[in-house]
Amino acid sequence: MSQAFVKKKRLDIDGVLLLDKPAGISSNDALIRAKRIMNAKKAGHTGTLDPFATGLLPICFGEATKFSQDLLDADKTYETVVHLGISTTTGDTEGEVLKTSEAVLFSQDEIESALAMFRGDIFQIPPMYSALKRDGKPLYEYARAGVELEREARPVTISELTLLDWESPFLTLRVACSKGTYVRVLGEDIGNALGCGAHLKALRRIRVGSLGIEKAVSLTDMETAFPEETAARHEKLEPVDYLLSSFPALSLNAMLTKRFLNGQRLSLAKEGVQLSDARGRFRIYASDSGIFMGTAQLREDGVLAPERLVSLARIPES
Repeated sequence: MSQAFVKKKRLDIDGVLLLDKPAGISSNDALIRAKRIMNAKKAGHTGTLDPFATGLLPICFGEATKFSQDLLDADKTYETVVHLGISTTTGDTEGEVLKTSEAVLFSQDEIESALAMFRGDIFQIPPMYSALKRDGKPLYEYARAGVELEREARPVTISELTLLDWESPFLTLRVACSKGTYVRVLGEDIGNALGCGAHLKALRRIRVGSLGIEKAVSLTDMETAFPEETAARHEKLEPVDYLLSSFPALSLNAMLTKRFLNGQRLSLAKEGVQLSDARGRFRIYASDSGIFMGTAQLREDGVLAPERLVSLARIPES
């Protein structure tokens, strides 16, 4: 008699994995593999990378998923290689060639002049090959059916656009930009400004908010370094509050901790809590244990309003 198949029990895992996504797979496929490697019940990523792109893709597990929106809204930094003289349907290497140009022998001054047009606050028209939806259907489905829809230009901010290398026809750039920026479109627009067209030959994300690529690990390393040792793999995780390192921290005593975890607003000034002049979003900790409890907004009147809380099971009984 054959042995019955026993489904492996998924684990409650909390934390953040800084993943270095390889080229050739979608962000969702990378998430599925990371979730399987960790044998985790719950996971989500913090912003899509195109299949041809590589680089930093923070994966949130368990309680960390409650704070993933903060990275979705964060500025991003990329390094990219723009191939001047060839335009494609998708703006990258995965599309079909639309047109080519031989005139790509630009001086560095001409390149710099073109780049200057795209620094600061600009408008971008989202590409047809994108996940933006129209009437409940992503734009890329229309594009694959040969349908071109009108798209409204959207404001984005390019806070850095640095020329790293120029060796015709390849233009290597570092781009720091706001949420919603399409680097593919930026590359195309630079090519159009130079009059030759362009597409992205390579794209690598090196920073998301305050998180950098330096500590990221690959899926292959995770799968081969610890083939059977799940606990060792978990050591690669950063804590839940790692996503929120740019926010100031505030500790609460035992009494205020209980009230905070019940979702109560706290008038800290009346409770005798010494406050700095800082206001806005804070990371909140229990002063006796140092355990992270969630986030809250500290208002101008000194009232602390709970925002997102971690599971009560994470807080030990006092």
